Amino acid sequence: MIKAALNSKQFLILEFILLCIAVPGYIIWTLSAAYMFGFLWGAALYCFVIYRYCMFPKGGWKEIWNWSAVNKETMKPLLMKWVLASLGMIVFIYFYDPDRMFYIVYNRPEMIPFLLVAYPLISALPQEFIFCSFFFNRYEKFFGRAAKMIWASAIIFAYAHILYINPVAPTLSLVGGLIFAHNYAKHRSLALVSIEHGLYGNVLFIIGLGWYFYSGSVATG
Repeated sequence: MIKAALNSKQFLILEFILLCIAVPGYIIWTLSAAYMFGFLWGAALYCFVIYRYCMFPKGGWKEIWNWSAVNKETMKPLLMKWVLASLGMIVFIYFYDPDRMFYIVYNRPEMIPFLLVAYPLISALPQEFIFCSFFFNRYEKFFGRAAKMIWASAIIFAYAHILYINPVAPTLSLVGGLIFAHNYAKHRSLALVSIEHGLYGNVLFIIGLGWYFYSGSVATG
């Protein structure tokens, strides 16, 4: 009975409003980006509980991770796209904010090994679980499985990044969200899309655009 209530259309609408609109809206309104990881992992925990109780697939975590999708055929186009996007981001920061270009390389090189390992695990993975694994399966009733779902996931992903109060974060997040959601829609692999997100995120921070994706970029007045 509880499971039926949690899967009801009324609860799904309320959940979507609270999780995807109200919570990010609260962070934006209160300039609470400094606590972003708390909100992120709190949301990930909620999504995990709901996913485990209401939507857990017959194939279990093996089906969710779908490591079989991480192979030469999928990684080759993924890496080619990533290289082109990385070059595009380098050109963008060169003209948009050259003073921050490769800031971490010149000023905090000791952070790079930590960043390469930590970002995919503590940021990219929970985000992709929320905005792909959970979102695609939980809200299929509203958006289907094709283009509408991809755009819905990407738009909510970009909206969640408005909390950094600058135009760069949500704009790049929309582009990234479309890339990640399209990949997930095609392969249904949390592993593959988390690796992809991790690659983009690491480059973004190393070249200097990462400043727009953490609380230091938020003006507190």
